[in-house]
Amino acid sequence: MRGVKVVTGAAAAALLLALAGPMPALADTIEAALVRAYQNNPQLNAQRASVRATDESVPQALSGYRPRVAVTGSAGYQYTDTLTTSGGTPTNIVRTNIHGANAPRSLGATVSQTLFNGQQTANKTRAAESQVSGAREALRVLEQTVLLSGATIYMDYLRDSAIVEVQKSNVRVLEQTLKQTRDRFNVGEVTRTDVAQSEAQLAAGKTQLLTAEANLTTTRSKFRQIIGNEPEALAPGSPVDRFLPATLPSAVEVGLTQNPNVTAAMFGIDVSYLQVKVNEGALLPTVSLQASVQQSYEQTMTIYRSFSAAAVAQLSVPVYQGGAEYSLIRQSKETLAQQRLNLEQVRDQARANVVTAWGQLVAGKAQVQSAQAQVTASEIALNGVREEAKAGQRTTLDVLNAQQALVNARVALVTAQHDRVVASYAVLNAVGRLSPQVLNLPTTVYDPSVHYHQVRDSWFGVRNPDGR
Repeated sequence: MRGVKVVTGAAAAALLLALAGPMPALADTIEAALVRAYQNNPQLNAQRASVRATDESVPQALSGYRPRVAVTGSAGYQYTDTLTTSGGTPTNIVRTNIHGANAPRSLGATVSQTLFNGQQTANKTRAAESQVSGAREALRVLEQTVLLSGATIYMDYLRDSAIVEVQKSNVRVLEQTLKQTRDRFNVGEVTRTDVAQSEAQLAAGKTQLLTAEANLTTTRSKFRQIIGNEPEALAPGSPVDRFLPATLPSAVEVGLTQNPNVTAAMFGIDVSYLQVKVNEGALLPTVSLQASVQQSYEQTMTIYRSFSAAAVAQLSVPVYQGGAEYSLIRQSKETLAQQRLNLEQVRDQARANVVTAWGQLVAGKAQVQSAQAQVTASEIALNGVREEAKAGQRTTLDVLNAQQALVNARVALVTAQHDRVVASYAVLNAVGRLSPQVLNLPTTVYDPSVHYHQVRDSWFGVRNPDGR
């Protein structure tokens, strides 16, 4: 079977990274793909908008410290017809008849300020701040999810592209093998069975190629969905082991403190605790101050103008309001207990995720080495079987089986290389460090605190900081 070309072990090992060819000068990199996903992913941008909406809960809570001002005015028309009597005896009764029309007008202003409400405003403000912090952690969760999805789909496309190249090379080899088998059949060296076996193996190889191409088409669509553009000339992907903790125990420790799911659950406890305090404040007295002024004209036929001003301090002590306030306190305490238990559950899940991802990373490293050894051995075996077939010691079926074993080994290698890189990103995600800052991505990092400080102390205005 002279003339049949075999891809060397070194070339097979590079299929995933170089797509069986030289890298273009302007190749897309995994870092650039992650930047596009970080900037343009619609789900991530929607979550950022959600955080900005949550920021507004703080100025809403702070409004409890601020005065309330109302201006009232009235104007109208009234007709009066009255008859009054005065005097103590029937002989000196004085009757007064007033009738006519006038236009009563008034303008007033009222200012009210809460002085004390059982620390409800203070606790609502702190709860709102904790909600903002929790929303930021939820944003971090989604950022990590998007970056992990971006790295995964990038490596998926490299893997599927490499598998397509492997299958194309396999089809070319099988076509050459079938041609040579038919030539040998024509001269009587092999039987019709050998030709049929070669034809069957070629048909199977073409089926595998079509399957690989279909998988690549699906991956290309997902790449467009996550990254935002069609994949073109992808550069090799590499693991991010340099950003990982050195050992599994240290990885678990980092995951229990820095994983955004854990920190979000901690802020959830703070919110629930402060809600208990808010509900307990409903049982305490409320002190408020109200000042008002009013200027009136022609309120009656006999009074043309009047002016009044008042300042009143009011104390309200709740005694019993049907028991709803007590029920709210009990309910919020149960919610607090639930959040504390939820934190333990989240920590257990974070620990399990770190251990699982770490195990996959360790296994991935070993699988790459094993797959490389498998490819090398399969190439040697195939060359040996071919030489033995020339001497009549092996059949055509033995050669075809050896060729398929080599194809399977190459597919296993590119899959192991893919899993190795993705596993390193998965560990970084599990410990809570999969971020543009840690990865040193060349992009402007979204800072949710900018919008928060823009709106926190806003007393009025309906425009958002961006002008909408």
